[in-house]
Amino acid sequence: MYLMHKPSGELVEVLNLDSLFNPYQKDVNGRFLAGDELQAPAAFVKDDLVFPSGETLPRCWVNPAYQDKLRAVGG
Repeated sequence: MYLMHKPSGELVEVLNLDSLFNPYQKDVNGRFLAGDELQAPAAFVKDDLVFPSGETLPRCWVNPAYQDKLRAVGG
C-alpha cells in the first residue's frame, strides 16, 4: 500500500500492513518511492502519513481507544 508522507509530500510504500492496521503501533516500516533504485526501509510515524488523496488514516488504525469514544456517544 502506498501512503503520502505529509512532511515531505513523497510517497511511501508500507512494507507491513499488519502494523499499519494495528492501532497500538505508532509507526510502520516503509520506504520512500524515489529514483530507480529501492530505498532503504525506515520507520515512519503514522501521524505523518495520509492517503495520496490527502485523506487522513482511519481512527481505528491509529487510536486504540476509538471504540470507547463511540460507546460513550452511542450510550
